[in-house]
Amino acid sequence: MSGPINWLSQVASVSKFGLLSIPQRRGSVAAAVIGIAGVVAVLVGVLSMGVGFEKAMTASGSPDAAIVLRSGADTEMVSGFLRESTRIIADAPGVERTAAGPLASAELFVIINLPKRSTGTDANVPMRGVEPAALQVRDKLKLVDGRMFEWGKNEVVAGIGAANEFGGVQLGGKLRVGQRDWPIVGIFSAAGGTAESEIWCDASVLQAAYKRDDTFQSVQVKLVSPGAFQEFKDALTTDPRLNVKVLRQAEYYAEQSTAVTRLITTLGVLIAFLMAIGAVFGALNTMYSSVSARTREIATLRALGFGSGAVVVSVMIESLALGVLGGGIGAALAYFTFNGLQTATMNWQSFSQVTFAFAVTPDLLVRGIVWAVLIGLIGGVFPAIRGARVPIAAALREL
Repeated sequence: MSGPINWLSQVASVSKFGLLSIPQRRGSVAAAVIGIAGVVAVLVGVLSMGVGFEKAMTASGSPDAAIVLRSGADTEMVSGFLRESTRIIADAPGVERTAAGPLASAELFVIINLPKRSTGTDANVPMRGVEPAALQVRDKLKLVDGRMFEWGKNEVVAGIGAANEFGGVQLGGKLRVGQRDWPIVGIFSAAGGTAESEIWCDASVLQAAYKRDDTFQSVQVKLVSPGAFQEFKDALTTDPRLNVKVLRQAEYYAEQSTAVTRLITTLGVLIAFLMAIGAVFGALNTMYSSVSARTREIATLRALGFGSGAVVVSVMIESLALGVLGGGIGAALAYFTFNGLQTATMNWQSFSQVTFAFAVTPDLLVRGIVWAVLIGLIGGVFPAIRGARVPIAAALREL
């Protein structure tokens, strides 16, 4: 039992000397810590953008709601229906009904150009024409200011994300779309979903403004229950009058988020990896300096009976401590800088802007700390081996 205890005592003693010597090497130590913190901050910050985008997309879907597109269409932009088809869809089994009729909204989706507040550059902003049932189909939507537009008039309500991100989108203002001015009469939220990036109006008014006749691009429906989806889907896909693709809302928006999330994640990991290479060299330099400055000390301890294993472990502990410190600083910096930060990016499947908030999750913070620990390990292993191989006699002659 005394063997392991003695070995641990040796590790503790050597580690204590190394940690106490940090103030004498504060320049190189600070460089290593800052380098590791930078890697973690960038990694977590970029990945939080992907997580935030994915959350905005998935928050848009409800388990008891479905979207119907033309068969073969991946987005609303390339879909299309005539009025008669939308009525057949609304009358399908599984659709929830009220005294006013089925909860189905045939919708039109167009792109308008508005300047970004941050840069002034034009951005593709989605403008959606909806029917009265839309507010019940999307039950997460709530007016936070103003009122709902009046049906039959060229009035609009704007999502809170669009109001914050794009110029000219404010309550009481007007949008110039086509040959018309559209008064903005309300601002709405949608639990962080993509609808907050959109501007809504009466579908029939939008059809007239864009000369779309009586056509639509999608039908959003609310089902009597999540379990009614299969019945609803089967009824539509087997109807010879229709040629449709039926998806749960959650499934549709998850597919929409895949490409952008994958791109952001790939770029984030690549950038962080390149920065991590530099941070590893910084850690190597710091730990080699530590071993070099402590050559005589290590040799003396070895001459007194301290094992080489204790020296290796003590150097690794010091390197890991620097990694954890840098990781903690980077994680805190990423959280307070990025979490909740509002921005907008292009959804390449619909070619329109989506507003969302960066989301720094516990999983991302843990991932950042793990990267920091790995940098510390890699940066400490070779200096640790060098310290353990210091010739005792040669080092003692320097005393």
